[in-house]
Formats: sequence, structure tokens, C-alpha cells
Amino acid sequence: MNEMPSKAELAADARGLVRRALKASLATIASGSSYPYASLITTATEASGAPIFLISGLAQHTKNLAEDPRASILFDGTGAAGDPLQGARVTLWGRAEKVVDEAVRRRFLARHPEAAFYADFPDFAFWRLRVEGAHYIGGFGRIVDFAPEELLVDTEAAGDLLAAEPDILAHMNADHADAIRLYATRLAGGPEGLWRMSGIDPEGCDLIWEGDARRIRFADPIATPGEARAELVRLVNAAREPD
Repeated sequence: MNEMPSKAELAADARGLVRRALKASLATIASGSSYPYASLITTATEASGAPIFLISGLAQHTKNLAEDPRASILFDGTGAAGDPLQGARVTLWGRAEKVVDEAVRRRFLARHPEAAFYADFPDFAFWRLRVEGAHYIGGFGRIVDFAPEELLVDTEAAGDLLAAEPDILAHMNADHADAIRLYATRLAGGPEGLWRMSGIDPEGCDLIWEGDARRIRFADPIATPGEARAELVRLVNAAREPD
């Protein structure tokens, strides 16, 4: 009989689900009626893994958040599973807040470049969910709640890495496209394509191509550009090893 994964392993699975998601269901408290109101949003993450999204002030969910910032976001990882209830999903809850942050803007648009067309419209703004808890279902018997510190990645010691993120991404996408393709296809099980790296953080890096997102976890947490380089070299060597 297979052993049940540890809570730390389940937390890593939940983080990966959020990192890979390009869309999610946002639940807010309806203005006036106080009924739950669910809507569809496109998502990305901060380096910590906290969800970020770009929404219009004209949308009902934005009007709801202006009156009551409490919200939850459901990330569905079931895909085309024959029995979706056996697949993985995670709900994060907390308080949503509007943010003006270049890193938030950059990380979101790296995953949703089409949003650059309307990101600067006066009625649009970037928001983050300040996570207060999470509920993860990873299949039969894999149901667990997480506190924020169990779900999010600690970035306090990774200031140098985060500051260098734009340069790392530009260098990898311009000069090491072949390595990124190997990460996506050999390590993350993705199809052949023009993959690019959309983000890097202490725990891993995010890859995207044609609406398909993949996540590569590092062997150990990193905190500096030098550690990032060493880990990316290790990964491409691993991807080149014969099956």
C-alpha cells in the first residue's frame, strides 16, 4: 500500500496547482444581497505564491470587493479527468487588496501578455489576495487545511533573486530557449513548443506556451542569482540525461 504523502508534500502539491493555473473562480460577497458571487478571472502569482489578478472597476466582483474585501479563489486542477471529484483543487481565502507594484504587473503580464492591451485602462487595476488560509483536496483521503505560512513561499531572504528576476528571465528567454524547452518537455511533461520562462522564485520557475503553463521545482530553495544559475544548469543537465 502506498504511504500517504506528508502535509509538507501536500502543501507543495497545492502550491504547484496555484502556480500552474492561468484562470480560477473568484468568490466575493455580493453588494446589496450578501449572497456569494462567483466569477471567472485570469491569475498569476507573486514570488511568494500569493494569487494576483487584473480586474475592471466596472465588473461586479470588483464592486463587491470595494464594499467587502473578503474573498476566496478556487483553483481547479482536475482538467479533463473522467471523475473530476477525484482530481486536485485548492481554495484560498483571505482579503483582496488593490496593488500598484511593478513586480505584480510584470509577473501577471508575463503569463497573460494579451492583457497588456487593457492593463493601463483607467478602470483596470491589479489586485492580490492576502492569503489567510487554504483548503486542499488532492484526491481520496488527501484533504487538508493550510495556514498561510504552510502554503506560501518565504521570500524574505531572497531579495537579490527577486531584484534580478527580470534580467534572469530576459537572459533565459533570449539566450537559452533550448534549455527552457527541455525543462518543459523533459522535466514537466509538456508538448514541444516555443516555451518561455515567465517567473522565478526561491522554490522554482514557471514556464508558459500557448495557454499551457508548467512548473519546475528546484531541488533546494534558492535566494541569489548565482544559486539560480547553478540550479538552472543542474536542471538542463538532468533534462539531457537519457531516459
